[in-house]
Order: sequence, then structure tokens, then C-alpha cells
Amino acid sequence: MRQDRYSRHYSLREIGIIGQQKLSQARVLIIGLGGLGCPLSQILSASGIGALVLVDGDKIEESNLARQLLFGPSDIGKYKAEVARRQLEHLNPDIEIIAHAEYFEKSNAEHLLQGVDVIVDCSDNYKLRYLLSDFSESNQIPMVYAALYKWEGQISVLNFNGGPSYRDLYPNESALAALPSCSEVGVVSSLPATIGAMQATETIKIILGSEEVLSGKLLNYNALKASFYSINTIEKSKVSGEEYI
Repeated sequence: MRQDRYSRHYSLREIGIIGQQKLSQARVLIIGLGGLGCPLSQILSASGIGALVLVDGDKIEESNLARQLLFGPSDIGKYKAEVARRQLEHLNPDIEIIAHAEYFEKSNAEHLLQGVDVIVDCSDNYKLRYLLSDFSESNQIPMVYAALYKWEGQISVLNFNGGPSYRDLYPNESALAALPSCSEVGVVSSLPATIGAMQATETIKIILGSEEVLSGKLLNYNALKASFYSINTIEKSKVSGEEYI
């Protein structure tokens, strides 16, 4: 482990050498390499997470470049997962980067989840979030959730030590179906970096064993108003995601 690279972590009482060793031994599954996944993966790789598993079946489009800063004009038409892997390997050659240019589905879920300590949802698809949460719950792997809408973002940690799931957070799936996507209503280019960085922080806290994790809470950020507010009453219901797998 390189001493100088992580010296600021070593100075933190909550991390130190032992905490950095925990980070270096962790395996994180990142679903989606868009606006959230790009900054998240950059921070986690730079922070020394031992292995990052990147999953995204999309190819890079010009409209991605304003907020997905791992990619440039010469990458248009290439798979996001493959380009991200090369960029992250350059950023930190001491960690393992595994790229899957495919989508997370029931058929490949168990393979992708093998050995994973944390799942990070960086998708823009509510149906996929239900599926991810269900597998997260059944495999007892915590999931860091986030979503974006215009100038607003939200984040929570799901299925943490038996805590609430995505189905507890949003029990009414039909209500989500009526919401437009970011491609339809837009999103300010700086917002994904802010929320993606917050996802990275929650991921690091989970790996370190912190007691101050956003489980049972939903943190909302309004970039236009520069304001935060938190909902602290998310409760675990009797509905289990395992029933849907």
C-alpha cells in the first residue's frame, strides 16, 4: 500500500492505517456509469478501494459529455464500462477494475454480486432499482441509492443491517412510473458530481463500519436553493424483496 497516496486518510482518526486496509480489501459493485457513476468511481478508485466492478451496457453519446467527465469526444460510440475501466486504471493502477459492458439482470445478478461488499445504484431506472434492492436484500449486501431530478438529488443507504429497502422507501411502483426521466426533463450538469460524491462517502463509511450511515433516512439536496433536508422516518416493512426474485 502506497504510504504517500493515502496519507490524508491515515491522519483521520476514523480511518487510519487499519481503515485504509479495509478499503483496500473491499469490493464495490457500481451499476451505471452515467452522471452519478463517473464521479463516484473516480473517487472510490482514487481512495484505494481494492476492487471496483463496473456494470453498464450503454455506449457513450455526445449528450453524456457535459456531466460524465470520464469521457471525451473521441469516446463517443464506445462502451462506457470499457472506457471507464481504462481511465480508472490510469488514475490508480494499484487497484482492480472489472468492466462488464452489459446490464444488471436476474440472469447475471448472482455472478456480478459474487464477493461484493457494497452495491452502488447509479442507474436512472426505477425498475432496475427495485431489482437491485431485492438482490441486495436477499444477499444481505448494503446498497447506496441515489436519484436526480432537474436541480434536485436524493440519497439513502438501503438494506443496511436489515434496514429499509427501496420497496420501503417507494412502496407504490406505479407512482414512479409516471415520473419523467432526466433525459426528458433535464438535469444541471454539476448536480451528478455532488450526489455521486455523497454516494462515495456513504460507501466508504459502510466499508469502515461507521455508525453514522444514511440508513432509514433520505437526504435531499436542492442545488438551485442551496438547501438540504432529511426525512428520518423510513421504516422497514414486512414486505421482503426476496419474494420478487
